[in-house]
Amino acid sequence: MSAVSSLTQHSPVRRLLRKPALVIGTAIVAITVVVALFAPVIAPFDPYAQDTAIRLMPPDAIHWLGTDAFGRDLLSRLLYGTRPTLLLVLLVIVFMAPAGVVIGIVAGYFGGITERVLMRVTDVVMSFPRLLLAFAFVSLLGAGIFNGGLALALTLWPAYARQARTETARMRASDYLAASEMLGIPGWRLLLFHVLPMVLPSATVRVALDLSGIIIAAAGLGFLGLGVKPPAAEWGSMVAEGTQVVFDQWWIAAAPGAAIFILSLGFNLVADGLRDLMDPRHG
Repeated sequence: MSAVSSLTQHSPVRRLLRKPALVIGTAIVAITVVVALFAPVIAPFDPYAQDTAIRLMPPDAIHWLGTDAFGRDLLSRLLYGTRPTLLLVLLVIVFMAPAGVVIGIVAGYFGGITERVLMRVTDVVMSFPRLLLAFAFVSLLGAGIFNGGLALALTLWPAYARQARTETARMRASDYLAASEMLGIPGWRLLLFHVLPMVLPSATVRVALDLSGIIIAAAGLGFLGLGVKPPAAEWGSMVAEGTQVVFDQWWIAAAPGAAIFILSLGFNLVADGLRDLMDPRHG
């Protein structure tokens, strides 16, 4: 009976329930993903339909969040705005984390001239302010979701490379890898099946920690007109439109600003929960 209760107390579900930050953050992110997937079904109006007769209307029973300067329903545009935001975040993760982890593992495992060259390139990229460098890349590549995601990824990978390099260099001198090499495991299999699994947990936590910053950076691109092209709904560009009339029609900027804040908070809570679950030093 005690064994059963012990298993229950240490079950994955019970551990998750003991991390309210992770549960709340996961719920926020999950709701956002559902909204992005079913935006055409959930949105009460066409987000691109303009009606100048109802422009800049305050929230009411029909338009719950009011309308913008073109008479478009803000709630519908807010719901549709989850799509480019999450897509850009996904693009950044796909490009950023794998590139940084691979570079760090190669540098840490082989050492020597390979490590020096890769780490110097990493230091050069890290010496520039991230957001300014991302804006410069987007200005060169052109506005758009793909270019915005690529630009942000090009500025964020060095942190993953340095972290993976440190962990790999530590494992390189361990008996664990020495025993694997004595068993005749080739280098590529050693990196893929022995080093990479040891590096992934910390990289996963770092991705979660960076997601809120990526959301804000993506909104910054949209705010400056470097994100998705109009008339597509995007939170950053919606905030930019609202700032022009913020003192009289505050709701236009407040709605997308609140959405950015809530989603960033959700990702932060998920990151804190994952760190607690993967780090034995945390309860």
